[in-house]
Amino acid sequence: MNPGLQYPIFGPEIYCPHCRQMIPALTLTDTYLCPRHGAFEADPKTEELVHLQSGRHWRYWNGEWYRQHTHPDGIRFEIHEALDRLYTQGFRATKVIIASRYKDLVSAYLERNTPWRNNNNESQMPRLYGLPVEFSSDSVEEPCWDVINFDLEKEPGVPKRYPYFRFFE
Repeated sequence: MNPGLQYPIFGPEIYCPHCRQMIPALTLTDTYLCPRHGAFEADPKTEELVHLQSGRHWRYWNGEWYRQHTHPDGIRFEIHEALDRLYTQGFRATKVIIASRYKDLVSAYLERNTPWRNNNNESQMPRLYGLPVEFSSDSVEEPCWDVINFDLEKEPGVPKRYPYFRFFE
């Protein structure tokens, strides 16, 4: 018997998407078992990892697990956490690029300015946490957008006003 067929599609072990510790595959199943977070099932058709307890879906890209969101609060919270990490690393975000597959999910939650005097393109862009938002290109052009959720454009320095606190207001 081929040893590769004894394990789920991601191999004999992966790191847990929650705690990032290495977790083993259960042989002859499609399941990985984390002692802290329970069972994750690998779906060979969709190439997703599903946390059986919560039903959360994850996909793998470039050495990282990315949660696949079904509710706008999930992706908004993930973006907020990334903005906080940038801030603690001495960077400020200048733009949020969100995967186009989430456009319908998050559009109702974006801030919109319709300046009647200023015809500046950037001021007409939708915003999230005070930052301009763009949606990604088609995933056919860039396959990473089938998996990753967003990207932040950044520059060194701290935000002039820490606009990300609006999340809690």
